[in-house]
Amino acid sequence: RSPSPVELPLFPLPLVLFPGAILPLQIFEFRYRIMMHTLLQTDLRFGVVFTDRSTGLAEIGCVGEVIKHERLVDDRFFLICKGQERFRVASVVRTSPYLVAEVEWIEDKPPQRLKEDGEEEEDLEKLASEVEAYMKDVIRLSNRMNKKGDKETPEDLRKNLFPTPFSFWVGSTFEGAPLEQQALLELEDTGLRLKREKETLRNTLNYLTAASAVKDVFSSQ
Repeated sequence: RSPSPVELPLFPLPLVLFPGAILPLQIFEFRYRIMMHTLLQTDLRFGVVFTDRSTGLAEIGCVGEVIKHERLVDDRFFLICKGQERFRVASVVRTSPYLVAEVEWIEDKPPQRLKEDGEEEEDLEKLASEVEAYMKDVIRLSNRMNKKGDKETPEDLRKNLFPTPFSFWVGSTFEGAPLEQQALLELEDTGLRLKREKETLRNTLNYLTAASAVKDVFSSQ
């Protein structure tokens, strides 16, 4: 964590950005066009924070760094952003013309090598491999139900990612479930995040297996 908060412009969105994830954005609202003009003269970084009607503005967000931008003729902007570090909103500095907050950086706690009773903590590499296996099974079964071949299933989902960035990548694939994604983003423990993802993928696989069986019964009649 940073010793003192830093100021960061915030962009509330109905989605969750994870470290390492790519986010395309089109900026057309006037206040965010003003923000972009400011960012282009500074460090091209802003905070993406999830917001919806039921929960309001999330306390934990992720920095989006502009890696490519195009200014359109009507002063709109097209951006490609990449998720960087996570932050906690400490306090709102101003709300006009756009939201600016003081934020503190957060990161996952280092894994505990030993539990209090001397037993070894669950191996993060093992957990990550189990999550990858469940993901492959979900993709394979989903492809089968959509009449796509096994060739559509990638052999290597992890691509040599360490457990922590892999856990963020997995979270970024849970599109359509932003509240679950936000819960994953907020966890400060890689092991807990991987376990939660494993449970979600296992439930998804069970659902797809049942749906596939029903589909097979009806298609054979």
